[in-house]
Amino acid sequence: MKNKNLLVIAHSYPDKDLKYPYGMFVKEQVDVLAHYFDKIFVISPQIIGTRKYLEDYSYGNIHIYFPRLFHAPLEIARKTLGKRFFKAIDKLIRKKSIEFHLIHSHFTWPQGEASVYLKNKYDVPVVLTVHEDRNWFLNEYHSDESRYINTWKNVDAIIRVNKIDTSLLKKINPSTYAVPNGYNPRKFYPIPREKAKKMLELRDKKIVFNLAALRDYKGHEILIKAVSLLSKNALKDIVFYIGGKGPLYETLKNNISSLGLEDKIKLLGFVPDEQVPLWINAAEFFVLPSLSEGNPTVMFEALGCGTPLVATSVGGVPEILISEDYGLLCKPGDPEGLAEKMEIAINKNWDRDKILDYAKNFTWDRIVEDYIIPIYKKLMG
Repeated sequence: MKNKNLLVIAHSYPDKDLKYPYGMFVKEQVDVLAHYFDKIFVISPQIIGTRKYLEDYSYGNIHIYFPRLFHAPLEIARKTLGKRFFKAIDKLIRKKSIEFHLIHSHFTWPQGEASVYLKNKYDVPVVLTVHEDRNWFLNEYHSDESRYINTWKNVDAIIRVNKIDTSLLKKINPSTYAVPNGYNPRKFYPIPREKAKKMLELRDKKIVFNLAALRDYKGHEILIKAVSLLSKNALKDIVFYIGGKGPLYETLKNNISSLGLEDKIKLLGFVPDEQVPLWINAAEFFVLPSLSEGNPTVMFEALGCGTPLVATSVGGVPEILISEDYGLLCKPGDPEGLAEKMEIAINKNWDRDKILDYAKNFTWDRIVEDYIIPIYKKLMG
């Protein structure tokens, strides 16, 4: 496919300086795909007023564009956003004389819907990755909104990031494939725990780390309650750090205060991208208390650092954490169960080398070569 160009339609994509790291998992996949294509064009439409202005840039054979479009009232946006994304993308394609032979779109709406309009105009095949967390996906699946079903029907191949939902999507589009997310091993790799802690200027004897948007479905309120249920012995030498921004920040801060856990749970706010591997390596384990997930990239990143997980059985998580050698699972929304698993994890002697060996199955290089490129080749002949 060296003489072919790929068009990627992304919900978000990092800026040139990685100060806006959202959509990093798309970038890391694209960076590997760049070895297989002559050029890759990434287009991520940005609604004016919802995100800071991002400048177009290029690196290697990858060219990134952030066309702007005006916000519309909610009801109008829900009906027209897919078509408006298409128009913004199409205008850019014509302005820049972009030639492409395959489209890979990320998220069903509005990106996936826009890619179907592009398919019809330019007569090129479309691959859609359905990243949505499971509750979000099921709401789309069972809704009466035709834009979701029509998008799934009219793309040429669907990638779902977990196995549990593929049977549902196959009923709509037989060309549906379960492809897990991955991680970048050149960024997420093992660092001695004490070295990572020193680089972060941490003096705590032991830490547990979580990184996620501070939103309801990420389960932080459950995590805080679970920490309050840990035994005094388990809590004695450990501090929990939660990284990320979001609308629940003040609520979580108040919850921590009301339970008297200010010394045991720290809210970090935004964690710079270059620090994330250090935090994961510094942790005894990564805790993932989510109420819903698709297949969280951070899980693979933790494994890539040799860091075990304590996680809830949501989305594709139990498809990856298939052994207690890699992590411990509990039911979502169950603080008692989460506390029990965390207490076990605190005292468990983890085999880091075994985790690292398992993680090799999920590098982006492996995911692209074993799963994504064969799908592309099937569509492009």
